[in-house]
Order: sequence, then structure tokens, then C-alpha cells
Amino acid sequence: MKLNLVMIVKNEERSLRRCLKAAKPLVDQIIIADTGSTDRTAEIARAMGAVVVDFPWVNDFSAARNFALDHSDGDWNLVLDADEYLRPCSRRELERILKKRDGIWFGGITRYDSYEDEGGISQSTSVLPRLLPRGIRYEGIIHEQPKGDYTCYSLPLSADHDGYLVADKGERNLPYLQEAVKQNPQDGYYWFQLASTLRNMKRLEESLEPFGRFYELANPSCGYRQEGVVLYLYTLLDLGTVRCLEAAAGIVEKEQAALGNWPDFCFVCGLFYMKRVLSDVERYIDLLPNIEGCYLRCLKLGERPEMGGVVGTGSFKAAYNLGAWYEVSGQTRLAERYYKEAAKMGYGPAKESIKRLNHVKE
Repeated sequence: MKLNLVMIVKNEERSLRRCLKAAKPLVDQIIIADTGSTDRTAEIARAMGAVVVDFPWVNDFSAARNFALDHSDGDWNLVLDADEYLRPCSRRELERILKKRDGIWFGGITRYDSYEDEGGISQSTSVLPRLLPRGIRYEGIIHEQPKGDYTCYSLPLSADHDGYLVADKGERNLPYLQEAVKQNPQDGYYWFQLASTLRNMKRLEESLEPFGRFYELANPSCGYRQEGVVLYLYTLLDLGTVRCLEAAAGIVEKEQAALGNWPDFCFVCGLFYMKRVLSDVERYIDLLPNIEGCYLRCLKLGERPEMGGVVGTGSFKAAYNLGAWYEVSGQTRLAERYYKEAAKMGYGPAKESIKRLNHVKE
């Protein structure tokens, strides 16, 4: 069995060596299509043993991916970006899994995305179809996906991704996504990507229409739908208008059956109930127990990286929010208990909250 690493790159000297060093023990050959680098990217790639082929950029990411794949003779092709770093994995174990399952299927890797938020550096996970059998090609000018309605099975492959910490690609991607939804107006995936890009660019009001279109069009079985639903809810809560809270209420009620076993959904529901109560305490006072219930549910479900979502919604972030809820409701002992749970898992804000509680006691 031959397993190749296939990549497209442009000006990736910051991270490329680390990426290739991590992947090299797992693969037989490295094929890199360079789409116009002006730094040391190609030099680094060749020094690491890669075959480098030049691809004149044509405003189409799938075209570049497919050009690179055309140069690979692998039975399986591992597709990575230069800011993704594989965690150690046994080649023997991977081959055993690949040989065990017949037919055409995609291999999913779990990617850990680091990003900045109000609490510092957080992580989220997603399972992406990145190990592809021979002959599979990509489609889509942006946020390209492998062609074919094949099942994606998770593999014991994980990668760390730090690209969100060093570059905001929203401005670059936005014109491609606008063109993609123009060409494919009934494709919920492109509406989802457009909406999430606008959200990341802090253009929340503009993102509402694309989120609505995504929610209308996305098939319930689509792998990206659950992430889109949660991002839609966060956007509605961030805007916080009466109209947005009403829309969020409808989504929360409608999605309970489908997403109620996912920590990320339960977590955002806890935030929703809190904002709903605060918007009109007298009217929504009966929803108070739902706040506690959502975070307890998160902790019961636990961390589920294979489902994707923010790391901590099934552990330290849920425990911290539960502690905060108990603190504001005057249940100091319970607040301290859950703050301590979050602190044991290394969550900095929880440690500060414990100090504050202790100071009040003194």
C-alpha cells in the first residue's frame, strides 16, 4: 500500500517545515503544488524531500487540489494544509484499518483548531475527510470538498491547526464565497461558509440572511449542519434583539431532538435561556431551571471531539458557567464546587473566580 501526502501551498515558510516533519514518518511520498510562492516555501519543501510542481493560480481551490492529486500515484492520499500538524500515529495501525474496510470511503481526521476568544486561546474540533482513496477529486472553488457521496469514517489521525492565530482569511475568502453562492444558490454548504465567514469578520447583521438560507437548505444528514446551527444561535444571541431571541427560541425548540446529545448545542442553549430570562425576567422566570439543566447536561455528556465543537463545552467551560450561575443565584457552595472542577482542568478564569469567592468570605 502506498500512502502519499498531497498539498497545495503559497507562502507557507512559517509553518511548512513543521507540517512536513510531522507527516513524513506516515507517508511514502510528498507532492506539493505551489500556487505562486514568493518566499522560501518551495526551497523548504524540496529540502524536506517533497516533489514540488508549479500551478498557475486560476481562482479555484479545487483545480489546484486536483492538479496536485493528478501527480500522485498513491493508493491513498492524505490532504493537509501547511498550518496543520499531525499528531503521532502508527503507520502499521493505519494500514490495518484501511485494509479492513472494503469499497470506496473517506478517512476522517480530527482537527484541533486553536483560536483567540475573550478567555484567551481556545480550541475546537472537527472531523474532516482528508484521507482519500486513489481517483477521488475535489469540487468547489472555495472550501472545496471531495467529490462523491461516500461515507467518512473517523481514523486514529489527529492534527493541530494554528492558522486562525496568525491570519484572518475572511477578506480573501469572501469574494470566492459570494461567487460560490451565486453559482450554487441552492447549496446550503456555501451559505453556511459565507455566513460563518461574515460572523468571523464581526459582520453579524450581514451574516443573518446567509445563516437563514443555510438553515433552510441544509439537509439534516449533512455533517456541517450541526456546527452551522450552533453558530447561527451564537450570532442571534450576540445580536440579542427581541427579534433575534425569538428566532433563537424557535431553533432551540426545533433542534432539541436532533442535537440534544451534543455538548455544544446544550452549552449554547444554556446561554440562550440566560439571555431570554434577562430580557424579561417577569415573563420568562420559569425558564431559570433550564440554565442549570443545560450545563449539567453538558457535564453528563462529557467531551466528544469526534462530534466536533468547542473543547470544554463538555467539561471545564460548562463547569465554569455552572459555577457562575450558582454564584449569581446565591448558591456559593455549589459555585465553589464547580469552579474548582473547572480549575482542576486548568481553566484560568475559574481560578480567578475561586480567589474572588475566598476574598468575599474573608
